[in-house]
Amino acid sequence: MKQLLFFGLLLLSLSAFAQQTTEQPKEKIQPYWFVMLLKGANRSQDSVTAAKIQQGHMANMARLHKEGKLKVAGPFGDEGDWVGLFIFDASAPGCKTKEEIEALVKTDPAVAAGRLTYDIRPWWTMGSGSFKTGIPAN
Repeated sequence: MKQLLFFGLLLLSLSAFAQQTTEQPKEKIQPYWFVMLLKGANRSQDSVTAAKIQQGHMANMARLHKEGKLKVAGPFGDEGDWVGLFIFDASAPGCKTKEEIEALVKTDPAVAAGRLTYDIRPWWTMGSGSFKTGIPAN
């Protein structure tokens, strides 16, 4: 009987905890756009051309960051098909829709050259998270 009572109380407390952790105020959720950068079909450029494309890629990220649109950008540390990511602030001007984000991503010289392709997804996070400010180094 004691075991039954113990397990009943345990289930009740877990249920109460689950309700507390899933009911978050909507005003604390912030929308972003998550862009997965993937290896593109055209990666056969010579090293000089590839370096120029990379320089343009970095300059484009710096521009988007200065405009307040791009919050996070960076590469992955392995040789897989996932090359890097962008996170755009969905509350920034020109970042409200998937079509607007796609237009911004297409301004990237690496995307335009076919070295990178992309997958755009809506993404939300709690307002308690933060992104460090700063411009990506060229």
